[in-house]
Amino acid sequence: MVRRQLLNLAASNNNQTMVYDRLAKRYDRLMAPLERLFLARWRREAIRFLPSGSTVLEVGAGTGANFANYPAETHFVASEPATEMIGRASERAGAIRLVQASVEDLPFASSTFDAAFATLVFCSVCDPSRGFHELRRVVRPGGSIVLLEHVRPDGPLGYAFDAINVVSTRLIEDHFNRRTADTARAAGLKIIEIRRMGFGVFNLIILSVPPALAGGESLML
Repeated sequence: MVRRQLLNLAASNNNQTMVYDRLAKRYDRLMAPLERLFLARWRREAIRFLPSGSTVLEVGAGTGANFANYPAETHFVASEPATEMIGRASERAGAIRLVQASVEDLPFASSTFDAAFATLVFCSVCDPSRGFHELRRVVRPGGSIVLLEHVRPDGPLGYAFDAINVVSTRLIEDHFNRRTADTARAAGLKIIEIRRMGFGVFNLIILSVPPALAGGESLML
């Protein structure tokens, strides 16, 4: 049963990386209007929550849109599963270490990092629960995880996002109706703060790794 689940996850991840490999050349151009309106500012705000002078993992780094905001006193490692995306990120990386990996299968020892963060990533992760378990594993006890994600908003607008989700998942493997904070909580992470932005469509989610749940605990499938 576990082997079958892992094979299914690998197939899903392959489909996802193929989608983003195809998007890589146009991705920055497509995102540019949103970056100018609010995303660039919100990315900077998310990074400000990371502990200064620490060792930080960025998952789903894409084309490296966050790299320019990395503070010099903090050591960053960036991971990204899509080959074409990480190729473009390498043009911006400088001394930043890049690793090709999905958040569901991180090639790092337990408690390697002081913190982790992601921006607009868990909307397209094939198995968000497994991804959060992996972050819980590689971030040290008491460490922080910072997310900027688009999510299913509350109220009537949420039903519209349910409808959009039917199309978006088929076209670009992007889920518009995920409840990311709830998934993180269910994976054993502690929610410190949720800031709702843009009518609740975006969440800045601050999490911590409880000591009792960190440090090499096995992922149960």
